Amino acid sequence: MANKERVHNFNAGPAALPLEVLEQVQTEIINFRGAGMSILEMSHRSQEYEVVHNEAKTLLKELLALPEEYEVLFLQGGASLQFAMIPMNFLPAGKKAAYVMTGVWAEKAYDEAAKLGEVVMAGTAKDNRFSSIPSIQDLSYDKESAYLHITSNNTIYGTQWHAFPETGQVPLIADMSSDILSQPFDASKFSLIYAGAQKNLGPAGVTIVVIRKDLLEKANKNVPTMLRYNTYAKDNSLYNTPPTFSIYMVNLVLNWIKRQGGLKAIHRENQRKAAVIYEAIDNSDGFYIGHADKNSRSLMNITFRLANADLEKKFLLAAKQANFVGLAGHRLVGGCRASAYNAVPFEACLALKELMETFQKENR
Repeated sequence: MANKERVHNFNAGPAALPLEVLEQVQTEIINFRGAGMSILEMSHRSQEYEVVHNEAKTLLKELLALPEEYEVLFLQGGASLQFAMIPMNFLPAGKKAAYVMTGVWAEKAYDEAAKLGEVVMAGTAKDNRFSSIPSIQDLSYDKESAYLHITSNNTIYGTQWHAFPETGQVPLIADMSSDILSQPFDASKFSLIYAGAQKNLGPAGVTIVVIRKDLLEKANKNVPTMLRYNTYAKDNSLYNTPPTFSIYMVNLVLNWIKRQGGLKAIHRENQRKAAVIYEAIDNSDGFYIGHADKNSRSLMNITFRLANADLEKKFLLAAKQANFVGLAGHRLVGGCRASAYNAVPFEACLALKELMETFQKENR
């Protein structure tokens, strides 16, 4: 399939996948590696699938440079189920969980935890319409907290943590659904990381959880079986039928990231991609108005407005006619958003910059 047949995909999730991964799926979909059947038809207990499953775990550990004391789990229910599973497992009576409010998904995580135990707000950016990340120095939470929860990247408002807090004995938990594997970071700072796959890891249907074994040991045992992390850890995420096809595609995407040169190379390319779009915003003399403060800008989700709603509609129509998809902002906030995840090619970002500049000239 030629590149010219494909749109410039800036969807926020499910999102762009690497073309070569899709082409590999295309070649393997009928007869998976000589098995005589598709991986979609295969038992999750089969040797062929087991190789795929375990390789995906190994690749993720390698790319994140995870120490031995971490488990990698494949779950379902998206990041949204994690909002409840985390307090169910790790927020005991008599303890408080701390949350940093940086956007809609952080608020949803807080609200779910509040139904299950005592929660406090360690920091918030709500007062400035979530245009920045709170200062690490200003975070306030009890050193006896059950855990501190952050959302590393905020898809709706376009902000991103560029450094992470040192929490000492307090377990640090992060929703990294929209920026996992987009740049190098010290994963050993975290006791638990979770991410829906549908932005940087693969298709919708599987949620990745990286969890320290010592945190697993503290988990509440009086939780329904399918909502206990230990259920998945003990059975290699095979307690019940996992989303096998989604995990297979995660495997392919992880292999693709490794071939690109790993997280350092991916990060350089993400910086290059985001830079051209932010350049179009910053050089527009106010025609395009970025939402996020410059020191909190996301490399993954670039959010901006135009002077009024009519002009935004006109821009989005021009984008659609020019073969762009996914540039409308989230339904809760409107505006425009370009989600430049790992698999979005530089050429698409450059094409968007050119579209923005042309549209500005024609609509001054």
